[in-house]
Formats: sequence, structure tokens, C-alpha cells
Amino acid sequence: MAIPRVHLFELNDNPRVPRAVRDTVIETLSRTLAWGGILRGLVEPFARFLDATGATEVLDLCSGAGGPAVILAEELGRTGHRPPRFVLTDLQPQLGAWERIRRAHAGTIDYVAQPIDATNIPEALGGAHRPRVIVNALHHFRPELARSVLCGAARGAPGVFVAEGFVRNPLRFAPYVLAGIPALYANPVLSPQDRVQKAAPTYLMPLMLAVCAWDGVVSTLRVYTEAELRAMVEPLGPSFAWVYGTYRFAPLGRACYFFGLRR
Repeated sequence: MAIPRVHLFELNDNPRVPRAVRDTVIETLSRTLAWGGILRGLVEPFARFLDATGATEVLDLCSGAGGPAVILAEELGRTGHRPPRFVLTDLQPQLGAWERIRRAHAGTIDYVAQPIDATNIPEALGGAHRPRVIVNALHHFRPELARSVLCGAARGAPGVFVAEGFVRNPLRFAPYVLAGIPALYANPVLSPQDRVQKAAPTYLMPLMLAVCAWDGVVSTLRVYTEAELRAMVEPLGPSFAWVYGTYRFAPLGRACYFFGLRR
């Protein structure tokens, strides 16, 4: 029996929380995804999705600071797959972070500087040649908005690929701890900005450990199940064929993906 979905608050979603704290959560998560190999299991289904659409570039929606797109591109390259060109977009573009990423990954990562609403993607930007990708972001939206994001992403697209780093179970956050704690305590040193502001709550008090633990557990309770995702895309009718799957990562981790291909 599935655990009921609970949309509790995440501190990194709250603009009243100091930026250094919110950035620490996001940077720690990105580094955890990389150091823990958590997106490695996405390579096979994502490569299948790219082959089916014939895409050489994808429109990355709700990109945040861009970490998941970079990690997925690197994992593809590491396993011998040619990564597509990821075009980062968000309603609140993080231009400083994106510019650093673009310089470090020329030819693989680009971005759109203007705010992009994932529920209403400009036709000129989307195009029939760009599948849409949403990695570790859909759980941030309540059901009605998540439905609008999925249906908006599908509009005019050859395909839509969604992935989350967990399934809905708070125990599924536990495997993040092995890579997550080193990532958290290394973050003030490795962060590109605001190192002093990030060091104080990380080293001088257990604040950041508590914030990251809270947001991580809440994220697992927000993740949508296969049945909920399929119900969201019902308005698209038979124009798409949808595939749901899960994959495992060490130790004892489990994550999910959901993608649709235009028939």
C-alpha cells in the first residue's frame, strides 16, 4: 500500500530563508547526486528515450542551479553515450550558476536567460526537435501544478522525460547519507560563492545538517507514484505512450523515471 503523499514545506523553497542556506541545500544535493552515483541508473532509460526521439538537444525545465543536467550529461559521457545539448530553463533563472556551468561544459550545456514558465513554453523555444526533461523537480509542485507542468511540457514536444532521485518512502532518503554528509561539510570549501556565510551554519552549529535532513525526507514524501503520474497525463490521450520504471543505487537506494513518447 502506497504511503499517502504529503506536501510539507521545504526550507529551500522558501524565499524568506537566507540565500546562503538555500544555496547550501541545493549545492549539497547536487554534489551528493554526483558523489553517490545516484543518477547513474538513469543512463540506460534516458539513452533509450533519446534514441526513440532522435534528439541531439533537450529542453531542461525547472533547472534550478543546473546540477542534475550536468551530472546526467557527465554520466552519459562516462558510459560511452554521446550526451545531448542541455538547454537550461527556469521561471527564476540562476544566471551566475548557469554561466559557470556553460563555461565548464561548452557544447553540452547552454541556457535561456529569460524566465520560462514550464506550463506555457514559447513555441519558438520548444520546437518539435527538443524533447523536454524534468529531473528532481516535479515533486516541488502540488498536484494541479504538476499536471499543468507535464501537459505544458508535452505540448508540441516529441517526448517528455521525468526523473526523481527517490520513490515515495522516507526511508529512501537514508542511502543519501553516505555521500550527503561529506558533500555537506565540503560545500563551504567547494562552493563558488558566499563561502563564509555557508561555513557558519555548517560548521558552528548543526543547522545545515538538520535543514538538509528535513528537506530530504520531505522530498521523499512529495514524490508522485506511477498511478498519480499516469492520471496527470490522461488529458493528453493516446498521443503519447508512457513508460514508468525504477532503478537502484548503492546502498539500498531506489529512484524512479517516467517518460512519454509521441506516437
